[in-house]
Amino acid sequence: MERTQGAEACDRTPRLLCFFSVAIVHCRQLFKTLLMGQGLSALICGTAVTSQYLASVYYLNTPMLQSFINYTLLGITYTIALIFRQGDGNILQILKTKWWKYLLLGLTDVEANYAVVKAYQYTTLTSIQLLDCFIIPVLMILSWFFLKTRYRIIHYVAVCLCLAGVGAMVGADILAGQDQGSSSDILLGDGLVLVSATLYAISNVCQEYTVKNLSRVEFLGMVGLFGSVISAIQLGILEHNEVSKIQWTWETALILAGYALCMYGFYSFMPVVIKMSSATAVNLSLLTGDLFSLFCGLFLFQYTFSGLYIVSLVVILVGFIMFNTVPTLNRALAPASDEEGCDNHAAEFDNDSTQGCVDEITCAQAEQDQIKSQVNQRQSSCVVINSVKM
Repeated sequence: MERTQGAEACDRTPRLLCFFSVAIVHCRQLFKTLLMGQGLSALICGTAVTSQYLASVYYLNTPMLQSFINYTLLGITYTIALIFRQGDGNILQILKTKWWKYLLLGLTDVEANYAVVKAYQYTTLTSIQLLDCFIIPVLMILSWFFLKTRYRIIHYVAVCLCLAGVGAMVGADILAGQDQGSSSDILLGDGLVLVSATLYAISNVCQEYTVKNLSRVEFLGMVGLFGSVISAIQLGILEHNEVSKIQWTWETALILAGYALCMYGFYSFMPVVIKMSSATAVNLSLLTGDLFSLFCGLFLFQYTFSGLYIVSLVVILVGFIMFNTVPTLNRALAPASDEEGCDNHAAEFDNDSTQGCVDEITCAQAEQDQIKSQVNQRQSSCVVINSVKM
């Protein structure tokens, strides 16, 4: 009886160790994803604050110029990296087979950025904050059809929780009288926001597929190449008068450089976080970006503080954690390169953790078999001794 209880305890021990080891790794990956997602929100906050400074203090409204600088930086780093690549990853091989796809992707990304900035001229900040959340359901629908992502009940609950947090933030803005922006043509402005959200969703889904199946450098290099060309053409057509009227000072150049660096960092690190989780999860984490901008506005633009901001931040973070706690099912992404990834961070370490648990249990079973054989040998020896004595 004692040996049976000891054997059962030995059987449970490796399984418990396996469970706790997987739980620890899961929590570590979740915490890492949360921190990196909030880092992206901080970068978005940096672009919002610098843009507001340029518009309100220096009267500089040149969204295409700002986008052109960002795409040029991407091109200088990642497109040049593709030029020096060998084999199928070389830029010439990519352009031969997929140039039209990346041209459409670059056009989508450029126009998404332009549409949301243009919307500020026609509608209010509250409308933009609310309608910009339209990207979440569009992303989930596109991921369902094109990436074959299958969501569970907890994911829908988490999304609703995050959107409720945005509602609390917008309510705080209204109560504090911070419903800024123009209202000259609300219908046009709201339409531009919805168009921008849809284009961003398309770009993000393409980004998720590319970074998980091809490479992050290829995506950023092609977006930098075609984005800089398209934004340069659009800059020359739409903003040549505004650019010629800029009164260049070191303050203007410094703020513009700050915007460009924040946007460059955002574009560079977003594929990393998408590779760890998913485009939907990343956009849920970005919902806190408006809150960070509001917190900065308390000191920089004399905004009025509201306790609902803290409630909104907590609710959005809880929803984000809920979304990433359970992995989504993905049937379309089959990584085929050295820079391959997984659909969700839980799936990223699932194979390694499972294999480690199998090895651990196998070793434990081997030790138990060895102990049993030793016990059997001792029992056999005792039987032989007893027979000799008799």
